[in-house]
Amino acid sequence: MAAVDIRDVRKAFGVAQILHGVSIDIADGEFVILVGPSGCGKSTLLRMIAGLESITSGEIAIGGRVVNEVPPKERDIAMVFQNYALYPHMTVADNMAFSLKLKKAPASETAARVKQAADILGLTAYLDRFPRQLSGGQRQRVAMGRAIVRDPQVFLFDEPLSNLDAKLRVAMRAEIKELHQRLKTTTVYVTHDQIEAMTMADKIVVMHDGHVEQIGAPLDLYDRPQNRFVAGFIGSPSMNFIDGRVDGSGSPMLAGNGGLRVPLEAEASTHAGRAVTLGIRPEHLQLSSEGMPAEVVVVEPTGSEVQVNARLPGGEEIVAVFRERHLFKPGEKIGLKPLPGLQHLFDAETGKRL
Repeated sequence: MAAVDIRDVRKAFGVAQILHGVSIDIADGEFVILVGPSGCGKSTLLRMIAGLESITSGEIAIGGRVVNEVPPKERDIAMVFQNYALYPHMTVADNMAFSLKLKKAPASETAARVKQAADILGLTAYLDRFPRQLSGGQRQRVAMGRAIVRDPQVFLFDEPLSNLDAKLRVAMRAEIKELHQRLKTTTVYVTHDQIEAMTMADKIVVMHDGHVEQIGAPLDLYDRPQNRFVAGFIGSPSMNFIDGRVDGSGSPMLAGNGGLRVPLEAEASTHAGRAVTLGIRPEHLQLSSEGMPAEVVVVEPTGSEVQVNARLPGGEEIVAVFRERHLFKPGEKIGLKPLPGLQHLFDAETGKRL
């Protein structure tokens, strides 16, 4: 195992700047997830750690050794790809053993490592099968097994679950997390799915347009996003945003479009007159006759909860999530009140948290 240190790393393809001075510290044994929308640079950064992409400037160190010029095969990393990358003409056992055979490892050591990985991943009964005889989840476990037998310092995962159906993705999330808890190998994982990031990571790195927006534990990012982008990206359904100004005459209020007025926390009075964006998570809204007047647009019952899309007087659409089974109808008027102490206030111009 080893720490991974990324220092002011930049990447350009000609005049196109992809990464703009990214710095991340990944501790020994840590499970870190790079998350962000398509095109944010997360997969490019992962490929640079693996040595599959050159570094324009900056440094990447694995286990204290700068690896900018070190070939991929000498970095002591193992990568699991989105498309499994299994050899179709080889059995599961041969696929898992392939890297060790290339290194000319003793046959007894190879067999022992393959058996150990198969036991960990529940693949013992499938060692003589070919990839075409396996399900998508089983193929992904074979790809993970091939990485495990190498006993690397660092595991790299490049969106490994995106080809699986929803139910299987949930199961594989738990398997990968359990695997990390057992092996305690430093892991860097890339995904665009913030639910994967929230449920699996020790630390999340939120990226946007080649920049790191925020780094922190999942619940830290959820509870105290540093800017509007992180607030809107982390959490499902996404955070609601309402634009307006802080009215500081008396108790602070958000004066929004269409005459909307929303009570703010007491500390908001220090921003009187300022253009702001109020952020409220859907699950932090409650029904109240004294709340924001809203018109029900769409009701989506999921069984365990009810998701309501509603429209405010100024035309903004917001989402509320209730655990109770309310029988709302489109066009119905309701009142929505933010739960105390759970508001988020952002500067309207910069998007930074106030």
